[in-house]
Amino acid sequence: MATIAVYDFDRKKVSDIELNDDIFNAEVKEYLIHEAVKIQLANRRAGTVATKNRSAVSGGGKKPFRQKGTGNARQGCSRAPQYPGGGVAFGPQPKTYNLSMNKKARKAALRSVLSLVYKDNRLTVMDSYRLGEISTKKFANVLNKFELSKALVVVDGDLDNHEIELSARNVKDVKVLRADGLNIFDIMKYKNVIFSREAVAKVEGALQS
Repeated sequence: MATIAVYDFDRKKVSDIELNDDIFNAEVKEYLIHEAVKIQLANRRAGTVATKNRSAVSGGGKKPFRQKGTGNARQGCSRAPQYPGGGVAFGPQPKTYNLSMNKKARKAALRSVLSLVYKDNRLTVMDSYRLGEISTKKFANVLNKFELSKALVVVDGDLDNHEIELSARNVKDVKVLRADGLNIFDIMKYKNVIFSREAVAKVEGALQS
């Protein structure tokens, strides 16, 4: 079974914990990671771009001129696309880009990316996140001691993590994420991933096959 060291904020080793091999030491399926990232980015697209067609612009209820006798081509509406102020022909309309991935594949992709992080030695486990106060400077010093940059900090979501969430929000290239919101895009985006001991247990419980 895979093991990893647990540290305190002074980078002193507190203990070792065993990691679930099915979650942190599984086969890395890159195609699933790619598919999950593609779906996540597609679902972020708003798809709200739109133009007004001839039915949406105001006015145009009257014929511009009579049907016959003027020598001009017959026209039924002054809001047709060829007129100034007319509707746009074949313009973009709101659409959805949403894609989906079944639950089993989504969990398998998350297990793959966590295993990739562990095997690349980009995973750090902290004994707790209790700083004792809300302090951006103190949190930045912790990252400097561990020589970590561009880090994703995963918390278990309890109230005890409130001070770490507030302390880290102004640190450049750092994002705090609750364990129940863990996603593949953020794990791939950040160079290092930091878990608390409680967050590891919570993620393992959620990703059990």
